[in-house]
Amino acid sequence: MEVIFQSFVSGLPLLLIHFGVTLIMLALGIFTYVLVTPYNEIRLVKKGNPSAALSFSGALIGIAIPLSVAMAGSVNTMDIVVFGAVAIILQLLGYRITDLLLKGLPSRIENNEISAAITMVGIKISISLVNAAALSV
Repeated sequence: MEVIFQSFVSGLPLLLIHFGVTLIMLALGIFTYVLVTPYNEIRLVKKGNPSAALSFSGALIGIAIPLSVAMAGSVNTMDIVVFGAVAIILQLLGYRITDLLLKGLPSRIENNEISAAITMVGIKISISLVNAAALSV
């Protein structure tokens, strides 16, 4: 039992550091996402727009999935930062390309069209799963 406790005590600081760094990366990714999104999802969410809430939730999950894979596959904190940054960039690039290809989708989300938001969530999560798989190689 003492060995388990010692393992816990020695590993907990590293766990907390990796968890904290990954949360910071998530916050930076979402902050950047808000800057590059062609509409202000947070403002729309605050106004009660369910489509914007769905789309924003998709972005949160979409950025969190590859970041969690980057953290799980890391050997140190710098791995999380480097591969987390790559994951965020790929994710944001995927979102922007989607916005450009499906030109009417962002305005449809602003107009609270649930079908557009569901499509956007599907795209964001799909991109994140491919992104995560690429990080795990």
